[in-house]
Amino acid sequence: MVSATDSLQQNRKGGSRLKVAVIGAGYWGPNLARNFKASPDWELSGIVDMDVSRALKIAGPLGDVPVFSSLDELLAGTDVDAVAIATPARTHHMVALQALDAGKHVLVEKPLAASRELGLAMVDLAAARGLTLMADHTYCYTPAAIKIRQLVEDGELGDILFIDSVRINLGLVQPDVDVFWDLAPHDLSVIDFIMPGGLQPESVAAHGADPLGTGKSCVGHLTFALPNNAMAHINVNWLSPTKIRQMVIGGTKRTLVWDDLNPQQRISVYDRGVNFEKASTTAAQRTAQAISYRLGDTWSPALPEKEALGLMVAEFAASIREGRPSRTSGIAGLRVLNVLEAASRSLENDGEKSFVANSDVQLEGTR
Repeated sequence: MVSATDSLQQNRKGGSRLKVAVIGAGYWGPNLARNFKASPDWELSGIVDMDVSRALKIAGPLGDVPVFSSLDELLAGTDVDAVAIATPARTHHMVALQALDAGKHVLVEKPLAASRELGLAMVDLAAARGLTLMADHTYCYTPAAIKIRQLVEDGELGDILFIDSVRINLGLVQPDVDVFWDLAPHDLSVIDFIMPGGLQPESVAAHGADPLGTGKSCVGHLTFALPNNAMAHINVNWLSPTKIRQMVIGGTKRTLVWDDLNPQQRISVYDRGVNFEKASTTAAQRTAQAISYRLGDTWSPALPEKEALGLMVAEFAASIREGRPSRTSGIAGLRVLNVLEAASRSLENDGEKSFVANSDVQLEGTR
């Protein structure tokens, strides 16, 4: 059995660069390759794509990185510590399982797999081999998301009352997934990242429309409950002529707005909201609510200008060296898959609530 604790891995725990190959030279692969090449933690040792000419176009500007036509060829031709998978979603599990079986740490772009069952097989194998399986939930590594998580943890927003997220644009209709599986993983992964306890709704309701007749939802709305009777709503759309990337997080103390398309003020925190003062009437022992509104200051925290993918590849290296789950582990990716699968079932049943599979996956040694 190949193990991540072999002599090669032990040698690289001391601080020397880890070797990685990027699998897939399409849309996302070049971004991963560029960031691995620029990272002090990594040595970019290969680019894999069935279309070798496409891989060569990426490899040349990065210093003529070796190119391989298949994962088999890569594994036979060079030794790497890890692979980063940027292939179509339906192939993620096949590539990941082969790499894990060969003793390689694995980073997978969203979604982790095409189904919970396939994602769970990946998580199981990584745990059995003592390897890091990490989901490339890129938005969780943005300075904005990191700051939001800190504000939530510190109680600056109070108890969360609602999360409303909008991710719409005139986008490419994907050939293999609907708009929920294409866009919603970003919003779901961020909610999983910032909420204490992660993303664990009991059920979800999804409504979609296909006005173009593509055979899949091009416009969609997803809703589910959050702890303490709070609610989350996600709006995804491939057909909007305007591009919006905005998340509103309302709390009992403050409300936060994350506008990812506003580089001058990505986060705004509003000390505005509704105050509830509960008072029981002695006669009927009923609870009345006195409602008042507060109109306080608005402020915008300073954020460092750092590329999310750069922070992500650094986290991948740190999780391997420290032998710990990454910030967006395979189990985090599985929690997102649970919600996506439930959303698909809800769509099939005309928007009826669909129960979400148990997200409390605990596997000894899972990384």
